Amino acid sequence: MGSTLNIPLHVKYIQSLGENKDDLVYHLTAHLRMNAVYWGLTALHVMRHKDALNRDEMIDFVMSCWDEEAGAFGAHPDHDAHLHSTLSAIQILAMQNALDRVDVPRVVKYILSLQQPSGVFAGDYSGEIDTRFLCCAVLALSLLGHLHELDVDKTVGYIRRCRNFDGGFGAREGAESHAAQVFVCVAALAVLDRLDEVDQDMLGWWLAERQLPNGGLNGRPEKLEDVCYSFWVLSAMSILNKVPWINADKLTAFILSAQDLEQGGIADRPGDQPDVFHTLFGVAGLSLLGYPGLDDLDPVYCMPAGLIESMGLRKGWKALPRKASS
Repeated sequence: MGSTLNIPLHVKYIQSLGENKDDLVYHLTAHLRMNAVYWGLTALHVMRHKDALNRDEMIDFVMSCWDEEAGAFGAHPDHDAHLHSTLSAIQILAMQNALDRVDVPRVVKYILSLQQPSGVFAGDYSGEIDTRFLCCAVLALSLLGHLHELDVDKTVGYIRRCRNFDGGFGAREGAESHAAQVFVCVAALAVLDRLDEVDQDMLGWWLAERQLPNGGLNGRPEKLEDVCYSFWVLSAMSILNKVPWINADKLTAFILSAQDLEQGGIADRPGDQPDVFHTLFGVAGLSLLGYPGLDDLDPVYCMPAGLIESMGLRKGWKALPRKASS
């Protein structure tokens, strides 16, 4: 619980992650390691503590996850390459000003090899398909400066077929609308300059309907609130310029109430165990709500807005104005 964001405590929490390598949970989450480093680093950037983790150690870890056979990055050393961990690796290296370490031609080849005839992308060579992986491909190619190699019409065509009667998008054709899938589809369309594919008022209404009486947001009708949707919903609403359609004060209070003020970090909802995933997306939501003392987050790439703008990649999103610190 708390009425203000305890930035020093959350920074300390992120710094402590992975210190105890004898912890069973550390090994059970190996498949998320690359993503977790990205979540932690991005949260630190937004909280204005981007140098709180050792840059050289982080870059060395990312490069140790290179899968030479595939030509991309796995989630952990000796893990097979995957599109999601490859995007996280690229995002980390971009934030650390180390994209020159990437074998760009090989990574681009790997990404493009995963596009299916339908236009969707598989996550890896096992063949699992999902609009999440399509978004990972679009964002990664954009950050690497190779979006021109993508078959845009085929990619957009698949997203179009995932659009539902309520204006939302699902994980694949025929799947129900879900706020996280809405984000990945809207973000991909924003990067591809194809937001004309979105019924923006209808989708804005569907997203606004995700707010519950306690202020939190859920991912689909009749589900519980969860801090992570503070990003998934708000990011899409920022891209569509609809953030004022929700009650910002109530959502801010909900996110702050999910803080662990003993150990640090933010949980999915008040009283639960915090983790770095919800810590990032809680902080990200607060940034998009204009919470004071935070840096701007680009909702399309979920990366520092200043960095994305310096790369010439900013799209026409709009968050709430940053409030002055009291």
